[in-house]
Amino acid sequence: MHMNPSRRKFIRNVSAGTSGVILMPHILSSCARNINDRILVAHIGVGSRGQSTMMNYFVPLETSLSVATCDPFEQRRNASADHIRGQYRERGVKAPKCKPYLHFEEILERDDIDAVHISTPDHWHVPLAIKAARAGKHIYLEKPLGLSYPNYKILEKEMKANNVRFHYGTQQRTMKHMQRGIEMIKEGFIGEIERVEAWAPGYNPVESPKCMESPVPDDFDYDLWTGPAPLNPYCPDRVTNNSSWFQWDYSIGFLAGWGAHPLDVAVWALKDKLKGVYTCEGVGEYWKPGGIYNNIRSWDVRYEYDSGIQLHFFDTDFATTNDLLHYRKVKEGNGTTFYGSRGWISLSRNSAESDIPEVDRKLNDFPKSDGGKISSEENTMGQYFVDVVTDKIPEICPLDEAIISDCISHLANMAIRTGRKITWDPVKGEVTDDPEANKWFVRDMREPYII
Repeated sequence: MHMNPSRRKFIRNVSAGTSGVILMPHILSSCARNINDRILVAHIGVGSRGQSTMMNYFVPLETSLSVATCDPFEQRRNASADHIRGQYRERGVKAPKCKPYLHFEEILERDDIDAVHISTPDHWHVPLAIKAARAGKHIYLEKPLGLSYPNYKILEKEMKANNVRFHYGTQQRTMKHMQRGIEMIKEGFIGEIERVEAWAPGYNPVESPKCMESPVPDDFDYDLWTGPAPLNPYCPDRVTNNSSWFQWDYSIGFLAGWGAHPLDVAVWALKDKLKGVYTCEGVGEYWKPGGIYNNIRSWDVRYEYDSGIQLHFFDTDFATTNDLLHYRKVKEGNGTTFYGSRGWISLSRNSAESDIPEVDRKLNDFPKSDGGKISSEENTMGQYFVDVVTDKIPEICPLDEAIISDCISHLANMAIRTGRKITWDPVKGEVTDDPEANKWFVRDMREPYII
């Protein structure tokens, strides 16, 4: 789906001058798009997660073409572009040559590119998404959402102004057993929901390294990798996956990095009951001092919503130590359990259970592996994104729900770090009567990487 400058300008003008949100899908689908066109996608951030998603979610598709890669590591962006070109050659796919880029701005300036897949470290997620929205690119954004609440509101504004679609990479919303479980919850199979439990891993089993400053390699743009975050002394250990997850300058740890998955499931089922004012309190532990990891790595937090819903969010080690998953036949390391007036439903990536026999049978009526795990369909995320961009389906992983779930993670971070019960007002976008707590949900941005 190539979009020339005049067409893009026309679309922006219509979006800015009218309500646009209702009219634009009709205009695009009926007047401007050939049904056989493929959308053109650029991949920004092609480390381990970005490469995996690119190769499994996008390159195999018959409905999109991957035409650009971008990464501050020269070897990564070049190898990823080479891989894409090789895959298309083998399959006889006629496609524009996939080009590697150091600077994402060059990708955003290309009028032929329709969408970006962003899989950078967490601190770059929302700043890049904002820039992509301003350029009129549809956005597939890996989880978690980001680090600074004011930037979420900027992203919302820019997406609306430029008629941009959003797809949050939490993966599980395309899994059939998850979809069935959510449908059954919404249809009242377990009655009125009273409380929810969500759990996720708090850390990877690695040591926190010490950072011995060393020269930056010639083929790596460390300043660009750091972007809006503080510029710290370089060492190879600082720019690994684990280090980007477990250092405060780049993330809030697995509270959001893994917590995004089960919390997204809770929001998926109960969005309207989780939108209001709520309180949060709890405790947590940090990485031991001495290394560069300094985020929270274990937690036990509780939330109370104005709707009456109670949410208990804890890490997997805490669940194991306290036998909190005793009711489950399959003790998965992440999941979401909904307790209703008639019974419960518990959903995880590879299992689904209920204490109501009829419900349990319906949740498990799917193919399973030899180990008894439900065969997931997470590799369909790319096709769902294309269907969203081409107006075949509404957004299934929308930004407003990503914001709700990400705020739950940040409230846990704020409550643990301040050591007190806090109250979040989503209308004001702040913790009420607690300026100190609010400071933990706003990040300064380093020049020139501002938005």
